[in-house]
Amino acid sequence: MPAQPSTADPHAGHDMPTTAPSQSDPHAGHDMSTMSPSQADPHAGHDMSTMNMGPPDVPTSADDEGRPRQPPLPPAALSGPAHAADAIWGADQMSGARDVLRRENGDVRATAVIVDRLEVGFDDGEEGWAWDVAGWTGGDINRFWWKSEGEGDFDGEAEGEVQALYSRAISPFWDVQAGVRQDFRENGEDPTHLVLGLQGLAPYWWEVDAAAFLSTEGDLTARVEAEYDQRVTQRLILQPRVEVEASASDVPELGLGSGFTHVEAGVRLRYEIAKEFAPYVGVEWSRELGDTADFTRAAGGEPEHTRFVIGLKAWF
Repeated sequence: MPAQPSTADPHAGHDMPTTAPSQSDPHAGHDMSTMSPSQADPHAGHDMSTMNMGPPDVPTSADDEGRPRQPPLPPAALSGPAHAADAIWGADQMSGARDVLRRENGDVRATAVIVDRLEVGFDDGEEGWAWDVAGWTGGDINRFWWKSEGEGDFDGEAEGEVQALYSRAISPFWDVQAGVRQDFRENGEDPTHLVLGLQGLAPYWWEVDAAAFLSTEGDLTARVEAEYDQRVTQRLILQPRVEVEASASDVPELGLGSGFTHVEAGVRLRYEIAKEFAPYVGVEWSRELGDTADFTRAAGGEPEHTRFVIGLKAWF
């Protein structure tokens, strides 16, 4: 069947002669013979085969192989003083200015006092109190630390310790500490110890304070404390805390047996009235272990306690 004219030719039946020359050919009527080759084609005569169509071949911070290197500094650039400002204001004056700059931007001295625990505890009708305070002064790398902790009752008896330590940062989150510790007791020995410890922030934001103690009598003991702040709200914070102590040998005069001697585990819920001031309530369980528990029983004490505490955490 022969195709319809409109199917064979879409312009069939259209009157084409009425179309203007400029509409059928935009260059109709232009004399192209008078144009130079460069006007007819802007790339005429160019060798396009050697052109790199990628990014310009210039040095970058990536310093990829194949890119040109920066030229070396001219000798004259290194012929002057180590600090260019010395040539204008003098080395003596600029040396003092640089010392001030270092102190204000990286060698700042600061001081802090930290009251980690100041609390009253209730255990089967018996009341007692405890403290755990510390402080430091120095910069980001080197500091002097002092620490004190202990416990007592309302009859006036108390026992505890004081430490004086040199602390040096060995990484962004850890300090090595060394110094001395002095114990004090109402009745009994008051030994002095050498201290070597590690303090810092462990993974998962656990604050860790671990130390080994060597007494003047040759007794070696150790203690590890760890605590973690879990925010319930912006002001309400739940703090689990664990403490473990150990001794390398029996020390009967101090009531210590060899091995693990003591463990504490507690949780405290505090409310930050301000960042620097937060009262808390909590519960804590403690137990003497191994031969230490036997020494405690022999002295008429109980090796295991559970107590409720009310206290204050602060710093300034």
